[in-house]
Amino acid sequence: MALQYSTAVRNAKLDAVETAIGVSAVLKIRTGAPPANCTTADSGTVLATCSLPADWMAAASGGTKAKSGTWEDTSADAAGTAGHYRIYASDGTTCHAQGTVTATGGGGDMTVDNTSFAAGQAFTVTGFTLTAGNA
Repeated sequence: MALQYSTAVRNAKLDAVETAIGVSAVLKIRTGAPPANCTTADSGTVLATCSLPADWMAAASGGTKAKSGTWEDTSADAAGTAGHYRIYASDGTTCHAQGTVTATGGGGDMTVDNTSFAAGQAFTVTGFTLTAGNA
């Protein structure tokens, strides 16, 4: 039988993610595919960097946890096509989460308003939700 958790346990696990990463996390959108895991060195060009709100995720509910507040950068760092993201602790160097980036509706782990970045352009994260397994 597959391991199963109650919704309360799933919510607690999700809320622990934000707690472990900490307040004022840093998001970097990069070109190319994500590295093998968070301990692997950064890859790709940094297209955009933004400091996330102090409380950057909403409280988990029903086994999911969605972004909280506005995640945006008013001036992208470089030009290129977004391929993956990394979320770092507030130091901007300790990677805690990573995944794919697509345009809204594209099915990526994170969605943005436009994956084709130009240096200096504004961008907005339109969707980011964590879902706990083992329901």
